[in-house]
Amino acid sequence: MQLQHKTTLVTGAGSGIGRAIAELFAQEGAKVVVHDISPNAKAVADAIGGVFIQADLSDREAVRNLAQQSLAALGGRIDILVNNAGFQHIDKIEDFPEDKWAQMIQVMLIAPFQLTKACIPAMKTNGWGRIINVSSLHGVVASPFKSAYISAKHGIIGLTKTVALEVAEAGITVNAICPAYVRTAIVEKQIADQARTLNISENDVVDKVMLAPAAIKRLIEPSEIADFALYLASNKGAIITGATHMLDLGWTAR
Repeated sequence: MQLQHKTTLVTGAGSGIGRAIAELFAQEGAKVVVHDISPNAKAVADAIGGVFIQADLSDREAVRNLAQQSLAALGGRIDILVNNAGFQHIDKIEDFPEDKWAQMIQVMLIAPFQLTKACIPAMKTNGWGRIINVSSLHGVVASPFKSAYISAKHGIIGLTKTVALEVAEAGITVNAICPAYVRTAIVEKQIADQARTLNISENDVVDKVMLAPAAIKRLIEPSEIADFALYLASNKGAIITGATHMLDLGWTAR
């Protein structure tokens, strides 16, 4: 088992990429805190022998409490932090609600900063740590109608690089994973939203918007992202830090 005796916090682990990572890390021996905003995620934690903590990451105090509760549940240390939680809202910039924009930045950029800050002291004490930030191909390129999402995902890459430089000597690695479109509930919602915004069919959104720039014409499975996250979290990934990993089917190769 590659993660035996390691402790892990995965945010947004009730479904999709987060769930796949939580399940795989548990299989590899880690004790996992499954975070999600939905109480339904408790079933995921129960199935893998983990701990469920519900929290709304748009509330800064709730994020602080999540960090404290997770540290308490995991014996005072979080060896592996996976900042995965996120959501999308699609709108033209002139119609984008300011409160929604701010909420998305909090969930996908400020909350990862808060959790990273809370986890690093114990990682430094132990001389080992892994921080994996789930960004997106939209962390390096842009598409219309996603200003908040893209701003947050660009920001998390900057945070990744900076923290990696600050903590490398303590045996901590920090990396960003940037997938293309993954077969998740968020992507299914995005397909529907873009179909309405662009006034095209959902099939055309997939074929002509999501997959048109990709070299490999298919959606990614959550398990494929989890496999790569495991590599970064294991001792095999010890030489990789501050990197932006494009798991994007060749989307950004053009």
